[in-house]
Amino acid sequence: METIIMYLFAVLAVGLVVYMLIKKANIKITLFLVGLILLYIAVLMGNIEATSGYVWLEPFQIIVDKFKSTLGRAGLIILILGGYTAYMSKIGANEVTVYALTKPLKKVKSAYVLVPIVFLLGNLLSLVVPSASNLSIILLATLFPVLKKSGMTTLTAAAVIATTATVMPTPLGGDNVAIAAELAQYADFAGLTATEYVFSYHAIISIPTLFFMALVHYFWQKHMDKRQIAKGIIDTEVDIDTSNAINVTGGKLYKTVYALLPVFPIVLLLGFYLVGIFTNTSANLSVEISVLVSLVVAVICELVRQNSSKVVMDDMEVFFKGMGNAFGIVALLVAATVFVAGLKSIGLITTLQEVMQGSSSSGFILPLILVLVTAVIVILSGSGTALFYSMVPLMYGLAVAAGISALAITVPMGLAGNLLRAVSPVSAVVVIVAGTTKLSPMDIVKRTSVPMVSGVIFMFVLSMLLYL
Repeated sequence: METIIMYLFAVLAVGLVVYMLIKKANIKITLFLVGLILLYIAVLMGNIEATSGYVWLEPFQIIVDKFKSTLGRAGLIILILGGYTAYMSKIGANEVTVYALTKPLKKVKSAYVLVPIVFLLGNLLSLVVPSASNLSIILLATLFPVLKKSGMTTLTAAAVIATTATVMPTPLGGDNVAIAAELAQYADFAGLTATEYVFSYHAIISIPTLFFMALVHYFWQKHMDKRQIAKGIIDTEVDIDTSNAINVTGGKLYKTVYALLPVFPIVLLLGFYLVGIFTNTSANLSVEISVLVSLVVAVICELVRQNSSKVVMDDMEVFFKGMGNAFGIVALLVAATVFVAGLKSIGLITTLQEVMQGSSSSGFILPLILVLVTAVIVILSGSGTALFYSMVPLMYGLAVAAGISALAITVPMGLAGNLLRAVSPVSAVVVIVAGTTKLSPMDIVKRTSVPMVSGVIFMFVLSMLLYL
């Protein structure tokens, strides 16, 4: 009877979370509430013992413990990253980087040569502007007119811009920070940093996938344009508001230094990582230190540029406001761990692990199922990371139970969510691009689906070959 109750509540809980994801409800609140309810069900089942003296308060003690542990690991890193990103925007460094990287494209006249170039460049720019929707707004104002002047069709330009923020490997990504912190708790990944996770595992899959998708983009957009011409469909002209286009003024020294500032933490991390490899030492730099060192360098640059310590100190307040804005991601991680704690407390996780351990056909089946579930949820909800963050606390345990490396789950699931966002007609980036170019979201998805789905298949096969 207890097993039936466990399955009933587990199915209801998971179903409710999936439903709320699709409905774009506040997933943090959903996970917190559902997790709390499951914890109280576990109390009624007698599965939770009191550590604080009162068993009815134990679920709240579990939530407090999860906040403490998360803030001590991935949480602090995510907060610091949020602050640094906000400060880079405040001092205009992000704009300088975007301007420096996009300006040379004006000299390229071939529309189809620009397709893979803009796709790869846009992914590189996602290191500076991590939000897919924000990056699309910048590129629509900055690059779209350039692409049209080169002879590129509106649909091709829209599709390329909609897919510019996908799977660029970066230790500064909140999802990579979260998974590295989770894996580092276990013996076989002890001491794993976000830098090691990204450069040793993530990049081996994501970089070949990016180049593969760039190639598919080229041929697919060319094919679709030919079909459009054959059907007699005339390309539409779109007036884009370029008032927000980036126009940076200043000397070469200013442009060079400020273009480097947003990516300086990555330069430091990669530099120390390579030194560690070549010298066979543990010379790795933590993400927190790399960002703080970069912040000090940025402040020094601002003191020289502004020649006013008061202005620079006032601007520094943005760093702390940025940390506050990033707390939503930390809260999502905590909510996910509370939800998983609820599932564990009613016995579901243990049961699933026993089932997988008793199965002789686990292998790639578990990663495949998780990628397919990710695909369905992302396409229906338009969110590429919410499900991934929710699954982070489960990944290692499920992988061990299935007898496979945790990397065979974390890498493909994380990449799939980010890739398939551009295939969802309700995702923010597709809606923004469609609205700006006066196109149908479904028409844009027809152009983005083949490159992105091809990328998912490519990265999944490569992940299974390397990590299964």
